[in-house]
Order: sequence, then structure tokens, then C-alpha cells
Amino acid sequence: MDYIIYFAITIGILVFVHEFGHFAAAKLSKMRVDIFAIGFGKRLLGWNKITGFTFGDLPEDWDGNGHTDYRLCLFPLGGYVKIAGMIDESFDTKFTESEPKPYEFRSKSTLQKLFVISAGVIMNLALTLMIFWGINYFQGKQVIKSTTIDKVVPGSVAEEAGLRSYDKILKINGEPVNNWEDVISRMLIQSKKNISITVLRDNREVSLTIPHNVIAENSQEGFFIYPYPTKPYIQDVVKGSPAEEAGIQPGDIFLAINNIELTDRERAVELISSNPGVPLEIKILRNQDTILTKATPAEDGKIGIVITDIYSGDYDVIKYGAWESLTHSISNIGNYTVLTFSLLKKVITGNIAFNQAFGGPVKIAQFAAKSADSGIMSFLLFLAMLSLSLAIINILPFPALDGGHLLIILVEGIIRRELPVKVKIAIQNAGFIILLMLMAFIIYSDLISL
Repeated sequence: MDYIIYFAITIGILVFVHEFGHFAAAKLSKMRVDIFAIGFGKRLLGWNKITGFTFGDLPEDWDGNGHTDYRLCLFPLGGYVKIAGMIDESFDTKFTESEPKPYEFRSKSTLQKLFVISAGVIMNLALTLMIFWGINYFQGKQVIKSTTIDKVVPGSVAEEAGLRSYDKILKINGEPVNNWEDVISRMLIQSKKNISITVLRDNREVSLTIPHNVIAENSQEGFFIYPYPTKPYIQDVVKGSPAEEAGIQPGDIFLAINNIELTDRERAVELISSNPGVPLEIKILRNQDTILTKATPAEDGKIGIVITDIYSGDYDVIKYGAWESLTHSISNIGNYTVLTFSLLKKVITGNIAFNQAFGGPVKIAQFAAKSADSGIMSFLLFLAMLSLSLAIINILPFPALDGGHLLIILVEGIIRRELPVKVKIAIQNAGFIILLMLMAFIIYSDLISL
């Protein structure tokens, strides 16, 4: 039930912000907006100045005479704004039988049309910027003080690059590094050329050279190295499992098992898997509280947890002023946009499976619930990332998306006449069918990955 609630809140906010952008831009451009809808399909309920608040569909011959019907529809996977004189998701073409009216989309200038279509993406970017600014201003940035690499897995990309467990990074391209932010940012910024790294290993300095493509190709995996020290972190708990019965929750950090201190997930997994059927005393850190509990691994040596490593050392907190928060927020958006297009490139080239890169409503619901459980800041960050992703995807020049409409408007502006209605309808139909198929595939991938 929590998943459904958080999914509705998340999608509701994103769709409202996006569609309000189109709505406000249309009103500012003196266009009539017939419908403002959250969701698609059958009208469940709504309000307008003529009929007031009503349930169900409006009469087929209903005419708002310039008044907007604000409605909630059956399928909550998006929304739309129906602007008079525009071919959109409603596929309404009746207006083409008469001459363009002054209040219709088709009678406006190219610049006004571009403004209205791009306003949804602009609003999503504005929401992202506002959230990033708030986080940077009120919370600041936590910077990991360590420059020591955690355990390097044998055969991993890090080992092939010459790095070893617990190497302390001293310099990157001759410049000293003081925290993990320095390590990552310099690797990212300078990844277009080979990177020279000086590390302290067994009390002696060792110089390494890492090819730039190694950094670029593994940027989605945290630049293939992680900071030391770490503790085992619980990402998820399987329902009905021994872990759930023991009261273990997502976000818990394992400190010790049977009084054996834990420094990484591998040691935790080893102790749990080697004791099937044996009650284990587990010391947990939850927020600021230390908790003791007992869990008995099943016959397969599992207690039903998804476990990873999390940094457990010291942080520096950097506080920003209002202007600094804004510039850092813009930088955040730029960095995440670059990473998103890098991910898209990997999907197109086949380096990453589509269902691994993109999630549908099920995954959104899961991540929304988990981020909300971790606190308001985590949920807001998730919302900002999703809003940015929505903006990026919507601006792509694909039929039925805002980017597709933008492309048509630009073409019409260049040739100084409208494309034939049949052509526009065909483009919309093709894009809508492809999007439905894509959504069906994403939902299917979500369900089989549960």
C-alpha cells in the first residue's frame, strides 16, 4: 500500500508541474485550454466553471467556451493539456474544418508555439533546480574525508587498472587530493586523457597510469572504486524472511555478528551463509541507535536481505550561500544530464540492457517508498532526479513527446505553412503506439524483476 501512495504522490507532483507549464504558457499566449488532465483515458471526476464539480464523462457536445475542465482520469501514468487548435494526444481534428480562431494554437506565431510546447520541460527543470538549490542551501554537501580505496575485488576493473585494496590516493595528475570529492571530480573532469595516480601502498609511493577509456566506460559504477572504511548496509528486506522476523529494516547497518566486528558485506555474507539453522546475534546501527537482534539463516544460508557496502568514516560538511547553492545546483543538473545521455548511449550501443537502465511505475513506486522511508531529503532528491529525467526524455525529438512537437513546429516555421493534418495524425499515432509498446515492455520488465 505504501508503494501505491508514494507512487501517486511522486507521479502526481511531476505530472502536475509538467502540465502546468504547458497550461500557464498557453494562457500567457492567449490560447484556450479546454482540458487540464492528470492521467489518461476515462474522466473519473473534475471541475469547471460551467458544470461545477461532476463525476464521470462530460456530454460529448460539451463546450467550455474558453473555460478549462480540470479532471482526474483513469490511468495515472501521465497527463495532458488539451489546447484549442492543436493536434495532440486527444487526436481531435474537428477544428480543422473551420478557419483558425485567434485563440487557437494554430493561429499563433512559431515563437509562441515553441514557448508553449517547451514550457513543460522548463517547469521540470525549474523543479529540479529548486530542489537541488534547497538541498545545497539548507543541508550543504557532505564530503567524504577519506582518499583511501576500499577492498578491490580480484579480477575487477580496478585491479586490472593497477589499484589494490586500501591504496591511499595522494595525487591525481600531480595535484594533491584531500577528500573523495577531489578523487571523483578530477577523474571525471580529466577522464578525456590518461590519468596518472600516485598512491601510498605499504608505506611507499607507487605511480600508476589509468587509460581514460577505463574511467569513461565505468562511470556508472561509481568510477569503479569506493572509499574506505565501510560497513555492510541493508538495501532491502524480503517479506516473510528471517530478517524481517528479526526486525531488520532497509537502511540498517550491520556492526557485528556474534560479536565479530564487520567491515564489509563479504564478511557479513560469509558469517551468515556458513551458519544455516544457527541463531546469530546481530548488532545493528539504525539512525543513531544501536540495536541487538537475532536471526536464524535458512537451510540455504540466507536470511533474506539485499546487502551492500556503505562508507562509515568521517565527513566534512560544506555550507553554501544562496548564490553558491544556485551555481552548484546548475552544475548538478549538468553532471546528471551528461551521465543520463551517457547511459542512453550505452543502451543504444548495447552495452547496458534496456530494462537495467530504465524503470517503469513499479520501480518508481519502490524507489519512491524507499527514499521516503530514508527521510524527506532523500525523497526530494529522488523527485528531482525523476523530474530531470522526465525533462530529458520529453525533449527528445520523438513523435508524441514534446520534442516531437517542437520538431514539427520548427519544420512548419521554416516552410512557413502547416504540415497536412493527416501527416500530423500519422506521426502522433505512430509515436503513441510505440510509446504504449515501450511502456508495456518496461512494466513487464518491472514485474519479472520483482
